[in-house]
Amino acid sequence: MTSPEKHRAIEAVWRIESARLIAGLTRMVRDVGLAEELAQDALVAAMERWPDSGIPDNPGAWLMATAKRRAIDELRRGKRVERKHEELGHELESDQAHGQPDLDTALDNDVGDDLLRLMFIACHPILSTEARVALTLRLLGGLTTEEIARAFLVPGPTVAQRIVRAKRTLAEEKVPFELPHGEELAARLSSVLEVIYLVFNEGYSATAGDDWMRPELCADALRLGRILAELAPLEPEVHGLVALMEIQASRSRARVGPSGEPVLLLEQNRGLWDPLLIRRGLAALERAEKLGGAQGPYALQAALAACHARARKAEETDWARIASLYGVLVRLSPSPVVELNRAVALSMAYGPAAGLAVVDTLTSEPTLAHYHLLPSVRGDLLRKLGRFDEARKEFERAASLTRNAREQALLLERAQDCTRGRA
Repeated sequence: MTSPEKHRAIEAVWRIESARLIAGLTRMVRDVGLAEELAQDALVAAMERWPDSGIPDNPGAWLMATAKRRAIDELRRGKRVERKHEELGHELESDQAHGQPDLDTALDNDVGDDLLRLMFIACHPILSTEARVALTLRLLGGLTTEEIARAFLVPGPTVAQRIVRAKRTLAEEKVPFELPHGEELAARLSSVLEVIYLVFNEGYSATAGDDWMRPELCADALRLGRILAELAPLEPEVHGLVALMEIQASRSRARVGPSGEPVLLLEQNRGLWDPLLIRRGLAALERAEKLGGAQGPYALQAALAACHARARKAEETDWARIASLYGVLVRLSPSPVVELNRAVALSMAYGPAAGLAVVDTLTSEPTLAHYHLLPSVRGDLLRKLGRFDEARKEFERAASLTRNAREQALLLERAQDCTRGRA
């Protein structure tokens, strides 16, 4: 194996092991920032030694043992005499003295709860949305600062600052490394689900840049969602979110044309949809429903996606059921964006005039003033009604609002079609 191949293998191990390593260290040192530093030190040691010695049979245990030794050194250098640090030092030294078998056992016994705790810390509502996303991808996704910056098309120093400030905030506010309970659990879990879905959506429909999709982000979000479903198997909305992401991800190959251009849902080759991901999604949706979560926001969105997944042809789609499900969703989680989606479903079920009547009520909605999909949807409905000049203006406005180059090209093409009087 060449040196570059060895380093790629080590990086792959890091992606697999880093989350549970940081989670375990955070439980020990009670400081997520210090835990990540210790984990990074262990990675540096691995990069120095493994190319010559080879990757150990249990690389996670090797990394943890190395990081724990660094933790002991850190405590000694800092001369921390508080009782909790003294107790921690004794605990770490005891683990070190007992050797590898006890370490393996500790890793296996606590990894589930530790990962769940780390998710709740990284997604803590005290942090801004951008900070939660960056910290989650860093700590749980194993992404570097540069990778996160590239994924979201922001400068690397900006991402680095978000992560540093987030860790500082968690330390200053003394956010405990524990699982929330009672009423707090629902709010904290909602924050975790929101972050995971934000990551997925940025991969599924990139808000900016030259690419319509960023599949790596979808994969990261799906992996986090699946881990969360294993760690919280009785939470129906977790399964609802996983179902939604699995079904949406199943369309990935069909959403992009040969030159990278967007292919919209009704124009996609459904033979390219991934049947395995569809089956996984439908199974996750069934779990959510059996747990009594059929009316949860993510489960409802998954049920909407399932309507498309079950239709072998676009014309077989049950648009009346989709419109009905959107009606339930808009009552449960009132939102102009959900109402816009309901308008699309109504137009497909009952004609473009029915959808346009709803869309026109949203044109004065302040939160949609710069939302490019509002004029895009309105333009599409006007085009279907033969009102081409009005439709052209809406498509041009939508193109001016989007920051995604592929989407902008598609919208301008539609505006040009309207100039030619083509529906």
